[in-house]
Amino acid sequence: MVIKIFVYGTLKPGEENYQIYCAGKVVNTTRAVAQGKLFALPMGYPAMTPGDSAVYGYLLSFENQDVLMALDELEDYHPDRDASENLYNRKQIETQDLQGNLLGYAWVYIMTEELAIQLQGIHQPNGWWSGFNKHK
Repeated sequence: MVIKIFVYGTLKPGEENYQIYCAGKVVNTTRAVAQGKLFALPMGYPAMTPGDSAVYGYLLSFENQDVLMALDELEDYHPDRDASENLYNRKQIETQDLQGNLLGYAWVYIMTEELAIQLQGIHQPNGWWSGFNKHK
């Protein structure tokens, strides 16, 4: 069974966590867009919250389900804990390619907008985040 994950931050190809968590495990990579709202957090990574704007990233496909456990740990998501105690929560959302064609559902790590604002996140109205332009 193939696991699909929509990534919009440090797990995108070329970003810092891709090599550690995804390289050599991804069986397919597709540029993708999902509905949400994107924030750049001062800690050097982004947060996607529920919303109705376009968030741009990649749809990564994996054949090994163990990848979810490793990513859950990275994203401080524990399914057996109350959602309010997680930094991010994992849920399934609909994804599209850049032409608007449906790519199906994928897992994504979502933060509440309240938490993103509390963490001093800066809204990214263009829906794109890159670690290459971080302010040091």
